[in-house]
Amino acid sequence: MIRTIRTKFMIGFFIIFGVFFLILQQWVSINIESGNRNTVNNQLQDLKNNSNSFIQQSFLTHHFTSDEIYFEQIAEETATVLQYAASSGVAMYSIAGELLYASDQAAFTTSGEDLQLARQGKTAYTLTRAKRGASVLFAYPVVVHGTKVGIVRFAKDFTPLYEQSGYIQRTIFSIALAVFAAAFLFSYLLCRHITVPLSKLTKATTEVMNGNFNIRIEVKQKDEVGQLAVNFSSMVEKLREQFAIIEKDRDRLEELNHHRKRFFDQVTHELKTPLTTIMGYAEIIRKNGINDPALFQKGVNHIVDESKRLHAMVLELLERSKATGAHHTDITVDAAQILLDVCDTMAIKAQRYKKTIRCEADKGLFIRGKSDRLRQLFINLLDNAIKYSYAHTEIIVIASLEDDRIRMIVSNQGKTISADNLAKIFEPYYRAGHPYTESASIGLGLSICKGIVDEHRGRIQISSDNGYTNVDMDFPLAKA
Repeated sequence: MIRTIRTKFMIGFFIIFGVFFLILQQWVSINIESGNRNTVNNQLQDLKNNSNSFIQQSFLTHHFTSDEIYFEQIAEETATVLQYAASSGVAMYSIAGELLYASDQAAFTTSGEDLQLARQGKTAYTLTRAKRGASVLFAYPVVVHGTKVGIVRFAKDFTPLYEQSGYIQRTIFSIALAVFAAAFLFSYLLCRHITVPLSKLTKATTEVMNGNFNIRIEVKQKDEVGQLAVNFSSMVEKLREQFAIIEKDRDRLEELNHHRKRFFDQVTHELKTPLTTIMGYAEIIRKNGINDPALFQKGVNHIVDESKRLHAMVLELLERSKATGAHHTDITVDAAQILLDVCDTMAIKAQRYKKTIRCEADKGLFIRGKSDRLRQLFINLLDNAIKYSYAHTEIIVIASLEDDRIRMIVSNQGKTISADNLAKIFEPYYRAGHPYTESASIGLGLSICKGIVDEHRGRIQISSDNGYTNVDMDFPLAKA
C-alpha cells in the first residue's frame, strides 16, 4: 500500500506526464500527417493543372480528327517535356490503360489503384511509404473538348517532405522529453525538499508522543517547512519547560502533603498531651487536692501552663485562617511606634530566655495598612528571634527610611539556616529542620508573616550566614 507522500507524488507525476506525452505524440503525428497530405495534394494539383494546360495547348495547335490517336502520337514528346518540367517520372497510357510511353519503366511496373481510378475518369494517387522515403504515383484522365483521350501518370518523390516532417516530429518529442526530464528532476528535488523535513517531523512527533521531549530537528531550510520545524522545536522546548515545572510543582505538592501529614500528626500529639495532663491533674485535684495544698498548687500550675500552651497552639492555627479571611479598611499607621511598643512588650519574654532586644526606629515611618496585622507581624518575628537565638545574645531591630521606602531588619545570632530550608521557609506548615519539641511551632508563623507583608505591598526575605539570621523587609512609605 502506498503510504509516503513522495511515492504518491512520483506515481502521480508519471501518470500525468505519461498521459500528456501520449496525447502530445498523437496530436503531433496527426497534424504532421495532415500537413504532409495537404502539401502532397497541393503539389499534385499544381502538377495536374500545369501538365493538363500543356496537353490542351498541344491539341489546340495540332488538331486531328481522332484525339485518341493524336494523344498516342505525341505521348513520348509530351512525357519528355513534362518530365523535365515537373522533375518527376512521367508515363502515358491509353484510355484502356495500356502503357504508351514511360520515362522510367521501373517506376511504372505496377498498375496501382490510381491507374484503375483514372480509367474510370477520376483523379487519384497512391502514396507508398518506405523506411527511408516516400513516393507517389499520381494518375488522371486527359479530357479534350469533353472527350477522354488518354491518361497521364506521374511518379513523384516526396522523401524530402517526409524527412523534414519526421525531423520536426523527432525534435518536438526530444524537446518534450527534455522538458519532462527537467520537470521530473525539479519535482523530485522539490518533493524531497518538502518530504525529508516532514519525515523528520513525523519521527519527532512520535518521540514526543512517547514522552521524549529532548528531541531536536536539524533543518537548514528558510522556507515555510523550515519555519514549521523551528516552531515545532520551540513548541517542544516550551512543553519540556512546562512539564519540568509541573514535575517540580508535583514534587513540591508531595513534599507539602508530607509536611501537612506530619503537622497533623504533631498537632494531634500536642493537643492530646496537654489535654491528658489537664484531665489527669483535674481528677487528682478533685479527689485529693483539698487535703493536700502542695499537690493542689502543683496541679493548678500544671493545668494553667498546659492550658496556655494549648491556647497558644489554637491561636497559631487560627491565625492562618484569619490571614486569608480578614478584610479591614486600610489606614495610615505609624509603623515605627508599633515596632517600639512590640519591642518593649517582648523585652520581658527575652529576659526570661536570658536575651536582650535593642530597637532603633526613625520617626515618621508611616505605612498604609492595618495596625493589628503589623503588630502581629512584629510579634511573630521577635518571637522567632527569641526562640531560635543563642542565650546571652542581643536581638537587633532597626527601622529606617531608604529611597522613599521603609526598611526594617530583625537580626539575631543562632544556628545558621541552610539554603534549602531558606527556599521553603515561607511555606505553610514547614519547619526549617527543627526537631519536635513542645515549644516548637507548627510551621505557620513565617507563612503568616509573609501574608501580612504581601497585604501591605511589601517585600520580605530571610538570609542566614555565619551564625547570623536576618529578616529584611521593606514597605512603601505613606503620607502622614
